[in-house]
Amino acid sequence: MKLARREKYFVSAAALSIAIFFLFQFLIFPFFEARRRFQRGGRAKEDALKEILRLSSEYHRYRRGSQGVKQILARRKKGFTLFSFLENSAGDAGVKAHIKYMKPSTSTGLGPYKESLVEMKLEAITLQQLIGYLYRIESPGNVVSIKRISIKENKKKSGYLDAILQVLTFQ
Repeated sequence: MKLARREKYFVSAAALSIAIFFLFQFLIFPFFEARRRFQRGGRAKEDALKEILRLSSEYHRYRRGSQGVKQILARRKKGFTLFSFLENSAGDAGVKAHIKYMKPSTSTGLGPYKESLVEMKLEAITLQQLIGYLYRIESPGNVVSIKRISIKENKKKSGYLDAILQVLTFQ
């Protein structure tokens, strides 16, 4: 087959174009794609490592806080019970006569401490009495806190409140 000079250039150009196409398609593009995947994987691993370090520091912070709670619980009076603490505080605040009920309960959590919870209802108290009582029972020194509180206006007496408290401590 005899080709003219011009046709030889076209055939050579076509062969060169096909060779360049295959070079890019099967060598250069896959190389850059693999490099991009490798870099993305490296960034993902870096992010995962940063998250692990953040969680580790958070864990250590909680662990130190747990040791603080352990020390506070050790300093608490022997024989401390949440029920009697709440009852004594109610007497001091002048709301003992307004206690409708007190329901103690204990639950075991995943940690080393047991939760002691008392749900109580106070009826027909003033806002000042409620504030005074809450001030007495919210006690970091005894690790006592209010988990939940619900306050409603008393339907029988105008200007008085009914409150349901869930008070929590650890043993």
